[in-house]
Amino acid sequence: MIEISLGKMVLLALIALIVLGPEKLPGAARTAGALLRRVRSGWDNVRAEVERELEIEQIKRTAREAAARAEAAQNELKDGVLQVHEPLSKTAAEIAALVRPEPVAAAETPATDESPMAAEPMDSRQSELPLGEPLSLSKPARNPAHDDA
Repeated sequence: MIEISLGKMVLLALIALIVLGPEKLPGAARTAGALLRRVRSGWDNVRAEVERELEIEQIKRTAREAAARAEAAQNELKDGVLQVHEPLSKTAAEIAALVRPEPVAAAETPATDESPMAAEPMDSRQSELPLGEPLSLSKPARNPAHDDA
């Protein structure tokens, strides 16, 4: 701001003493001090507001850059998925065309009872399975800490 050396301050004090006199000088000094505090406070408020605005702009700029990077990554990922999806769908269509079973008429196949299990429903076959206790439950677990007692 303004540079005021000690010599200049003494000279200003002498001029103020001569112009104002010893009675009015203390009141004028208090008024000048209060005015200087208000000016500094206003200047500090303006500077703080400008700094806050600059920080907000920096945060906004960073957010825009991050959004642009995220959008670019998303587009790159979509392109990669499309590049993989197209050959896979073509291959799947080719495999489906090769594996597609020939339609067989029911009248052409003779009805033989070669597999009796195939004629039974799934629930009846399952009920014929032997049931037993699981191996972990058939043996009681031993705790070596109780054996010492």
